[in-house]
Amino acid sequence: MDQMKHTFFPRLVLLTALLGGSASGLVAQAGTKQDNTAYGTTSAEFLLLGAGARGTALGSSYIALADGTDALYYNAGGLASLTRPSVMVGTYDYVGETRYSWGGIAFPFSGGSRVMGVQIGTFGFKDQPVYTVEQPDGTGAKYDVSETFVGLTYAQNFSDRFSAGITGKYVSDNLGDASGSAIAVDFGTSFHAALGGHPIKFAFVLSNLGSNISYSGNALNAGAPRDPLPGEDPVPGIPQPSTLKTKAFPLPTTFRVGLGYDVLSQASNRVTVLGEFNQPNNNKAGFSGGVEWNGRNLGGSPISAAIRGSYTFYPANNLEPSTLPTALEDEGNLQGLAGGGGLAFGQGNLNLSVDYAYKYMGVLGPTHFFSVGLGW
Repeated sequence: MDQMKHTFFPRLVLLTALLGGSASGLVAQAGTKQDNTAYGTTSAEFLLLGAGARGTALGSSYIALADGTDALYYNAGGLASLTRPSVMVGTYDYVGETRYSWGGIAFPFSGGSRVMGVQIGTFGFKDQPVYTVEQPDGTGAKYDVSETFVGLTYAQNFSDRFSAGITGKYVSDNLGDASGSAIAVDFGTSFHAALGGHPIKFAFVLSNLGSNISYSGNALNAGAPRDPLPGEDPVPGIPQPSTLKTKAFPLPTTFRVGLGYDVLSQASNRVTVLGEFNQPNNNKAGFSGGVEWNGRNLGGSPISAAIRGSYTFYPANNLEPSTLPTALEDEGNLQGLAGGGGLAFGQGNLNLSVDYAYKYMGVLGPTHFFSVGLGW
């Protein structure tokens, strides 16, 4: 009985804290009917689309658990847990017939105490008709959108419990004949401990902190009428060549705090409960919670399996206050429910994983993410 108390009550306290953080975010909505934010004022929003199906299925709460190649994106500090060279590629069947793809590769060195890696993410679509006020049925021309980021990451274990990492990014945004670029950094930490004899992880992540993006290109070239000089007849003249200037838009910077706790930790089974709080620069604070079951070496085979699920909530802008039932049914919440699973095959130093994630995005409908990872 005493043993049960020592293991049950620490878990109960932790689960209460995780759920309490989620509930407090919902209650906070009750007092705000009109609360304008900077929603829609940031550029390069594709930087928020994730990496790998595992992270997509677990939402933002994954930052505390990220320890594979996809930690290049989610938490540079977690990348220091990587023990073998690995590569991952994934593709996201996004809304409106658009597609997002991500790939990364990482290598441990210095006896495994340090890790370096490279990642690239791309988003876009092609051959969209051009419509203008003068030609609402289309001009016959077409345009493409191509957005890309490339990141270089360095991570290090500073002790057997604490690690940190930093990522430098170059961001390119091409919108038809207009384009812009920016540089940014991510910073992440990971702390490992034990509570009630079960592993617990804390994570702090600051992502997409960088320069603003301003756009230039042929799309901004225009003709401007010139006012007549003194003594000239006020006759319309030929428009003078001019260039429109755009406002500089910030990147979607976000600060996150994450927690993960293994409520079940056995040699062949693990169940991890995750919670996360985030503060973006273009919205009010949000939260997410998730759970992952992982079964290793099923039936004594080299095959492992995982099942995942999460819910992410960001407060709506200028809408009626949300309660828990309406938040779960809110079609305007583009984050919401996500889930998925994966299979892994391990033999010696070789490990191959295949993962899938489903994410419901309210009025935009469902999306699907597939990824494949290889370690050697």
